[in-house]
Amino acid sequence: MKTTILAISVLLGLAGAALSAEPHKEDVPPAASEIKEIKAYCLDFNWGGRRGFAKPGSWAGADPAQHVAWYKAMGANVIQTFCVSCNGYAWYKNGFVPEQPGLKHDFLSEVVKLGHKEGMLVMGYFCIGSNTKWGTDHPDLSYGTPSTYHIPYTDEYLAYLSASIGDAVRKTGVDGFMIDWVWMPKRQSTGGKWLECEKKLYKQLMGEEFPGEDKLSKEQDTAYSRKAIDRCWKAIRKAAKDANPKCIIWLTSNHVNHPHVVDSDMYKQADWLMNEAGDMKRITAVKSMVGPHTRLITCLARWNNQDATKVVPEALKAGVGLYGFTKPTKSSGLVPLDGILSRPVSELKADERNIAVLARAYHGVSIDAVRNDKGEFVEPSK
Repeated sequence: MKTTILAISVLLGLAGAALSAEPHKEDVPPAASEIKEIKAYCLDFNWGGRRGFAKPGSWAGADPAQHVAWYKAMGANVIQTFCVSCNGYAWYKNGFVPEQPGLKHDFLSEVVKLGHKEGMLVMGYFCIGSNTKWGTDHPDLSYGTPSTYHIPYTDEYLAYLSASIGDAVRKTGVDGFMIDWVWMPKRQSTGGKWLECEKKLYKQLMGEEFPGEDKLSKEQDTAYSRKAIDRCWKAIRKAAKDANPKCIIWLTSNHVNHPHVVDSDMYKQADWLMNEAGDMKRITAVKSMVGPHTRLITCLARWNNQDATKVVPEALKAGVGLYGFTKPTKSSGLVPLDGILSRPVSELKADERNIAVLARAYHGVSIDAVRNDKGEFVEPSK
């Protein structure tokens, strides 16, 4: 217990120190309001092999200049990269969260500088419900370290998360960040049994003792879950806006109509909200739940099996932003574009097809255009 209290004191002290630091000043990017169409992409450092998180240090040699050039070739105006990836290590140096082992460059900070020079917004990332390093370092505060939701939103974790966010926003100059997996833990490691720390959190939020796993009603579970997620959201928002009032908080959800989050303050207050499932039907359904300032985005990725040739024109017509992500195929953290953009869309599958369709939309050319050896898109002869 003394160790835990000491650790939290250190976390809060670091958070306070971060709050007193001067904001990072670099080349000023276009204001978010000037980005009329959100054209975003992510080379995803989260995942390794066999559906597990990437090992610490994976792609640690990634070159910021090469990555910004890649996003420019895509035609993106928003780069989404990482503050901290799911393995729990940071993508910038000398921060509150330890950096990826072997990190060659001050990656995020340098991507911000280079991206701003190209007129792009640069967004980071935090996985809220999962963090392997946190789970490893705090076994009494985490349901193991599976590559899924495993963290209860305890006071200790929210102190750590707030310090992590404030530090990243200040030190790197990032324009904002995506928050992912804002869900309750699955409790896989205990077979559904609750940790003592979460029973304590239940009492703290509900004002009553935890009734026991076998007596907990669906209504009680939903009420508790909504309170826990709301408290977590407010901690995230405070940390971000204290660090930079203009910081964009980008919420992504793979289940936008889940009872734990529908009609929430999180939806009303988020700056950007993305339907990771990718379909426009859910985007339409969530419009009544968001704030007047909230920008909506849809997603194209291999897992959601959406047809990019249908989703992209529907989103553009509706004024909905576009985003995609894929796992790097090279040790550089990149995915070679030459063999994708020089081929007809009809020849491509999965993420290559998504990349091809998004790049054409981002460059404002037709679905039938192909890129030549000069790097220019050429429309077919009529």
